[in-house]
Amino acid sequence: MFERLVEIICNYVEVEPEDVKAESRFMEDLGFTSFDFMSMLGELEDAFDVEIDQQEVTDIRTVQEALAYLEKLSE
Repeated sequence: MFERLVEIICNYVEVEPEDVKAESRFMEDLGFTSFDFMSMLGELEDAFDVEIDQQEVTDIRTVQEALAYLEKLSE
């Protein structure tokens, strides 16, 4: 799941896959804008067949937090 998430992240920002770490912060480290992040959420819903709660994702700052959230939704 991590590899797929990294692949999707790289579709939205110009960063190499090997530079995306679990502790990477979307805005500060990876250069996401709010629009990029919200657009990516839509793709994550499709890719992982989950329903993302817009209120819950406001607390997600790092790749690891996003991964944990997706894993929880996939259960």
